[in-house]
Amino acid sequence: MHVAFFLLLGASLTRFLLRHPGEARTPWIIALSITLALLYVLGPALGPAAPGATRPAPRRLAWLGGVVAVWMVLVVLAPSFAWCAVPLFYTGLRTLPSRAALVLVGVLTAFVVAAQLQLAHGGFDPNLVLAPPAVAAVATAVFLHMQRQAARQRALIDDLIRTRRELAATERREGTLAERQRLSMEIHDTLAQGLSSQQMLLQAADRQWDADPETARRHVRTAESIAERNLAEARRFVHDLAPADLAEGGSLEEALRMLAARESAAFRVDGAPVAGLPDRVQSALLRIAQGALANVREHANARTAALTLTYLDDQVVLDIADDGTGFAQAPAPAASPGVRGHGLPAIRARVRQLGGTLTIESAPGEGTVLSAAIPVEPQS
Repeated sequence: MHVAFFLLLGASLTRFLLRHPGEARTPWIIALSITLALLYVLGPALGPAAPGATRPAPRRLAWLGGVVAVWMVLVVLAPSFAWCAVPLFYTGLRTLPSRAALVLVGVLTAFVVAAQLQLAHGGFDPNLVLAPPAVAAVATAVFLHMQRQAARQRALIDDLIRTRRELAATERREGTLAERQRLSMEIHDTLAQGLSSQQMLLQAADRQWDADPETARRHVRTAESIAERNLAEARRFVHDLAPADLAEGGSLEEALRMLAARESAAFRVDGAPVAGLPDRVQSALLRIAQGALANVREHANARTAALTLTYLDDQVVLDIADDGTGFAQAPAPAASPGVRGHGLPAIRARVRQLGGTLTIESAPGEGTVLSAAIPVEPQS
């Protein structure tokens, strides 16, 4: 539109100079043309009008008034400059509010019609009266349509940005909840169970301190060993490392054997160990064993317990059996991302995350067998 304005201004000045050479008004026409061109160039330097602004800046109003005033004087002196009005339509529509811009377009159109009738030298031509309003109407309609399209695009972009921010916030919340659930399961299966064992040992030592000092000291030493392991686990949590038993023992079998020895449980491995078992599968199986043996110790009143790790072709199975009191089974609760997992819920969550299956067989007075089967290739 800027290029069109300067082309029309140059063409109008050339037409005037060719048809009216040497007239007294010629210097004024040239001076006004240069002034109009310079004023028009200053427009972009003032900055664009703010989208959706109800009132333009005073300096932009003054600039637009100057451009229109100089153009009107030019049209009065030389009607051939009337067609420069088309770019001025868009300038007014961009600068003024809609109603004021329509009034300006009407005034400019009237000047164009008057100039065209003057160029006709007294002869009436309906096109000279109808063409300028038609051009003004088309120009105005195109601009208003583009303005509405731009407003809809801005609204759409704002909605997309807001939706993206809300989605990012939701993902962050879900990640936080998942991490909190994971940490709660880790703490329950390690630190909380270790502290519970220490409490039981220290209470037993306190009861036997006078009657059997040697046994009491043995309980204290065992509690000290558990505290040491809990401290190692806490440090692993801080650094987000593997369970302490895996980091020290090196293999899942050795870690489970150490756990079984601490809990006075039997341990057996069936099948050939799978090379390259993922670390998260090993960690999950060790945590499952820790949680299950903690439940046996606290709730089952069992005399014996046994861990069995079985390697099959496509999965690894961990069985924890005891001869305790057992319990009447209830349907497994539905998975809920907002529910904290402890004990059996924690074990179910770990198995589900690895695409495995959990089976529990128990009845009152008949002990319990818990079996966790994890695919060798974990499913997401």
